[in-house]
Amino acid sequence: MEKKIDQVRIGIIGLGARAETLLESIFILAERGEVAVTAICDLREERIEKLLGIFEKRNAPRPAIYRNYHELIASPNINVVLVPTSWNSHLRIACEAMRMNKYAGIEVGGAASIEELWQLVHASESTGVSCMMLENCCYGRDELMVMNMVRQGLFGELIYCECGYEHDLGDEIARGWNKNIERGLHNMHRNGDLYPTHGLGPIAKILRINRGNRFLTLSSHATKSRGFSMAMERYAKSPGMVFNEGDVVTTIIHCANGENITLTHSISLPRPYSRNCRVQGTKGIWLENAKGIYVEGSSPRYEEIDVAGNPYLVHKWDKVESFHDKYDHPIWRGYRNNVIGGHDGMDLLVLEAFFDAVRRQTAPPIDIYDCAAWMSVTCLSEQSIAMGGMPVAFPDFTNGKWISRPPEEPSRWSLNEVYEECFIHKR
Repeated sequence: MEKKIDQVRIGIIGLGARAETLLESIFILAERGEVAVTAICDLREERIEKLLGIFEKRNAPRPAIYRNYHELIASPNINVVLVPTSWNSHLRIACEAMRMNKYAGIEVGGAASIEELWQLVHASESTGVSCMMLENCCYGRDELMVMNMVRQGLFGELIYCECGYEHDLGDEIARGWNKNIERGLHNMHRNGDLYPTHGLGPIAKILRINRGNRFLTLSSHATKSRGFSMAMERYAKSPGMVFNEGDVVTTIIHCANGENITLTHSISLPRPYSRNCRVQGTKGIWLENAKGIYVEGSSPRYEEIDVAGNPYLVHKWDKVESFHDKYDHPIWRGYRNNVIGGHDGMDLLVLEAFFDAVRRQTAPPIDIYDCAAWMSVTCLSEQSIAMGGMPVAFPDFTNGKWISRPPEEPSRWSLNEVYEECFIHKR
């Protein structure tokens, strides 16, 4: 592996909407002199032209243009590859990048097979180069704060967690159907948790998955499918279309240390957006949808309310915001008053974390084993649903290393521990 590098030279493969969003944050880092986009690649000329227009508006140096991603990966003018391509292509592209001694940053999504995940792991282990999933939700303010509180022992021993991806996308998929939106095609032909990592990533880190803990088994069930068919009839005037994906897919994951995680995927029925996070320990709980935290011994146990003229005692949540000043993760202590970039600032943070690992040539905070474990939920949940909810075993992508892995190099971007010493004289 090459020595530490001064500037991250980025090649972007796949120039769809997500690439445009990532560019917003990349340009912010480029203004600091930390990174530069030196190459872009896509098969569609209209996408190339659109992205070049963004560079021109920002007065940014024009990148080299590629139509063949193999040629971009081989270019000596890049040392990292961003891969916001389709779910069915980003893993093989990441494998090739690592074999060419270049870090890969992949966008989120589930895996089609366990085999492609083993290929990802083997590509990293054989080269010493890593791949990071750009799971921005791991750098959400409340997710990081709860991780900080858990590490300080406020929640006691962890017992149970929930998470998911619940988002009404029926309108979006139906209106864009003629553009062959990939998510729509996957929901038509597959039935499983197709998008697990937004909720599962932060929960997995809080539970120390792959570092003293791991996913053992899962069992998944899917309801009937009605939402997408109704959306296609309502918005695309295409009645009678059949989708395999159940409207609500529920997965229970059992972990080696005895915790259970309930994971929900639901994107075709009317509802507001939620990642539905819950962290329950022996001393406290965080419940995202209640926007509350309860810590035994410090939160008020009861609140007296009036019911038909009679006093009545009910349990009371503390507002999540009331913990920010004391327990915000140090990343957010310096960021909360100047949040920039897409997705409430999380895009910038996850990119900074990735590029920091590239510069230092170390394992990123979401490493190859995290990528494999989190993404495997999709194909494993498909198997379980197809077998009527039968339990399915997770592969151990670490081959036993999860039991006692060497300590990671301290980093301000760590998602496993809070290294206060890394924030001295920092933003």
